Amino acid sequence: MQDLKIEAHNTRYRLEVWQTPDGEWLCGELPSTLQGGHFGTGLRAYALYQYHHCHVTQPLLREQLLEWGLDLSVGQIDALLSGHNEAFFAEKDDLLKVGLEVSPCITVDDSGARHQGRNGYVPQIGNDLFAWFSSTDSKSRINFLTLLQAGDPLYSCTAEALTYWHEQGLPQAKREALMASPIRELTTASAWGEHLSALGITKERHQRIATEGALLAGLLANGLSRELVIVSDGAGQFAILLHALCWVHAERLIHKLIPLNAQQRADQQSVRDQIWTLYADLKAYQRDPDPAASAALRERFEAIFTQKTSFAVLNQTLKRLHRHQSELLLVLLRPDIPLHTNGSENDIRGYVKWRKISGGTRSDLGRRCRDTFASLKKTCRKLGISFWEYLNDRIEQTGTIPPLPDIVRERAVAAGVP
Repeated sequence: MQDLKIEAHNTRYRLEVWQTPDGEWLCGELPSTLQGGHFGTGLRAYALYQYHHCHVTQPLLREQLLEWGLDLSVGQIDALLSGHNEAFFAEKDDLLKVGLEVSPCITVDDSGARHQGRNGYVPQIGNDLFAWFSSTDSKSRINFLTLLQAGDPLYSCTAEALTYWHEQGLPQAKREALMASPIRELTTASAWGEHLSALGITKERHQRIATEGALLAGLLANGLSRELVIVSDGAGQFAILLHALCWVHAERLIHKLIPLNAQQRADQQSVRDQIWTLYADLKAYQRDPDPAASAALRERFEAIFTQKTSFAVLNQTLKRLHRHQSELLLVLLRPDIPLHTNGSENDIRGYVKWRKISGGTRSDLGRRCRDTFASLKKTCRKLGISFWEYLNDRIEQTGTIPPLPDIVRERAVAAGVP
């Protein structure tokens, strides 16, 4: 018969004190895992697990521990959750660097994340090996490019930036001014803003395009692969590098349409059936890529998304999706990429639960802790590692579980990722 025994346990540490012949006093030290606090490693691991994994609020967590005979104040509960987390912060930061380095493809998504009583956003970046979150006040492309830098941003004026500026319609005079300047790289947002002002680039749109291009060029200069595929739900901020669209979100545009009569309902259902049949065949193509089948799949896509039905709004939606053919059919060139963003949707669901339970964070440290432990928890799950064992390993400093970025790299190598 399995059971669980929970009880408070106190340990008294007695530290020896010695006086040397020259009068100096020497005092013993507590184990480094206690970090100068009044609570043991098991209690700290339990508090972190309940709060970040089980979504137990701080008041309920304190009430539970008080009922078990532990004496903790509200401030001590907060200190258990937010204090001495520097090692976790560093591991989370390294996770994105390694994840982008070894991944041929990532999926992305974002959701709301309130902070200090204001609406904010939390982008998710990940794949089957890792998940990474970072709450911000913006969901712009500049913000996404900054997050992909995985550290201090680099603003670079290179040929890649020039190409982006041209594609986005930055005036020629502004492009020439940026490329003619002797300053070609900057590493802070404030310095980059001053640089743009000095060059006479003051309009909001021009500054935005110039900044996006410089950040993208900085990413490539720092080693981000030009072949990295980003799969999204169609949000514009994610449409950089090789961009693919989620088929589930694409079909949802048709599914949400409201037909007005029986014929329109029949047309809508017929189109949906055709899309899902094509989707199933694209999945089969992923499992066994056959270049000879690629042309036929493209022809079927063309036939589905250029057809005319009795439902005018449906026709407009099909036309809109047809314009994204290259993004929806990128899988024919890259069978290794997913056809959907279900992984990101699942990863970010924890934030939705958090938002419903707690509403949001109050301090910058609290927001950083939430992002960090959400990233580590989801990554542990993807790697098949017990989050409870992971927390105990890190807090007790036993070193049994290697750093998660190292495991991600090993799994990528084992999977044959170049």
